This record gives sequence, structure tokens and C-alpha cells, in this order.
Amino acid sequence: MIEIDWAGEAGRLRASAEGEAGWNAEVARTLVRDGDQVLADVGCGGGGMAKALAEARPGATVVAIDADPDVLAQAREHTAGLVRCELASLDAGAEPLRQAIGAPADLIWASASVHHAADQQAAVDALAGLLAPGGRLALAEGGLPSRQLPWDLGLGEPGLELRLDLAQDRWFKVMRDSLPGSVPMPYGWTEALTRAGLVDVTTRSVLSETPAPLAPERLDGVVQAFRTRIERLTGGGPHGHGHGHGHEVPDQEWLDPEDVDVWRQLLDPDGPYFLGRRTDLAVLSVRSVHIGHAPR
Repeated sequence: MIEIDWAGEAGRLRASAEGEAGWNAEVARTLVRDGDQVLADVGCGGGGMAKALAEARPGATVVAIDADPDVLAQAREHTAGLVRCELASLDAGAEPLRQAIGAPADLIWASASVHHAADQQAAVDALAGLLAPGGRLALAEGGLPSRQLPWDLGLGEPGLELRLDLAQDRWFKVMRDSLPGSVPMPYGWTEALTRAGLVDVTTRSVLSETPAPLAPERLDGVVQAFRTRIERLTGGGPHGHGHGHGHEVPDQEWLDPEDVDVWRQLLDPDGPYFLGRRTDLAVLSVRSVHIGHAPR
């Protein structure tokens, strides 16, 4: 069984907020408009986007919202007084979020949080209902699987990273199905925004690339991210972020034993195949942001 430990995840989310500062700043600049007064980051994690929004729109009220106090403490420290941090859960519906924000929002950002809600459409509906006329809801969900490894690592069968993505996809389906009160959403995020009553719905996908060789701190981050993913799929540790409480997934083998053995060798700092000593790892990522506008 796998259970989310939000307190244990808080540090990783803070590190992610720091590591993705450039991406957050780039996206924030495309989202913020002159005249925006109230902006919110729902499911803020380490507060990376909340900080970027505050820096992109000085003088605006920016609210970072999360359901876990340990995660929110990391966001508060990371944003260093630039934003107001509030404790509220997307699972509880619109009203707690409305009270946390305090006024209709010109922009609401939600990254990798709505997909943890049992009823994703209801969550999108709730967020859309918090917008001021003409306000925007931006959901960072999906994109393309990132690529960091060469196809042939000289250990195990080639295509190891592809098989990891497939295993994680199977895991995600079981996770979704296991949520209490889980409701299927058999359509895409743009359709969900449209069903929530938003208009001018579109998607922007942002490509980011860091070529090999990676700087030591970036390489460490890539290795740690792989370690977290493997722990998730082998029952070895906490993971994820989004709605502030744990959920369990039935035990099963997500990866072939041969691949598990390869990953253990790749992630062993004392072993001959440790990824942290390779010079051919890179980062290629495409992340999608789905945007809808409240009618005026």
C-alpha cells in the first residue's frame, strides 16, 4: 500500500519550487495582465508559482493556498512575505477557497492539484466560480513525459525510461480509481473548463530544455526525482502533491523485477552505474497549461 506523507513531501516541493523558478517566471509573465489585483495559486506546493506571480505583478494581492500545514510552511518561507499564505482544501469545495482568497480572483493557477480531486470536474467548477468577470483559470496538467536518460544505458534492456512512464501511468489510473468517491472524467482539460462555463478556452504548452552535461545541482535533482518515482512504484516512500490527505493504492508490481534491479543499480551512489556520475543526462520537458476565461 502507498500512502502520501505530505509532511515528508514538503521539503521536496520546496526544492522543486526553487529549481523551477525560471519556468515559473516565464509562465507567470504570460499569464499576468495589467490591472490584475487578485491572484491565487491553489495547491501551491512550495510556493514557486505564487512567488513568480507576485514578482510579475508587484502591488497585487497574491494568495498561496494549500491543504497541508507543513507544505504551506515551506511555501511561506520560500515566498518570504511576497504573498499571503492560507490553509484550505480543494476537496472542501469553493467556499473555503473563497474565504481564503478574500475577493473574486483575476487569475487562479492550479498546477498538478486538480487531478488529485475525487471529482475533477467539480473541482474545476469550484475554481471557475471564484473568478472575477474576465478572470482566468489556468490549469497546469499534462503535457509530454519528460526525458532525461539515453535510450541505451549499457545496463538492462534499452528503453528503461519509457517503461517507467508506462508503469507510472498504470499507477496513476489505480490511484484515481481508489480515491473515495472517485468520478471519471473521460474528456480533456479544455472540455472541463468549457463545462465549467468558461470561454475562450485554449492550451499553451511550454518546452524547456537543459542539454547535457547537467550542472551538479541539476543532475542531483534529476537523480532524486528518479529515486522518488521508483520509491513510489516499489512501495519505498512518499510522493505526490495536491489535496492534503493521504490515499492508499493496492500493492502490486508496477515494474518488472529486472527493471527494478537496474534502477537500484542506477540509483546506488556507491555502485559503478550511478546516474549521478554520468555526463550524458539532459532534461527535455513539455508542460501544458489549459486556460479558460470567465464571461464578462
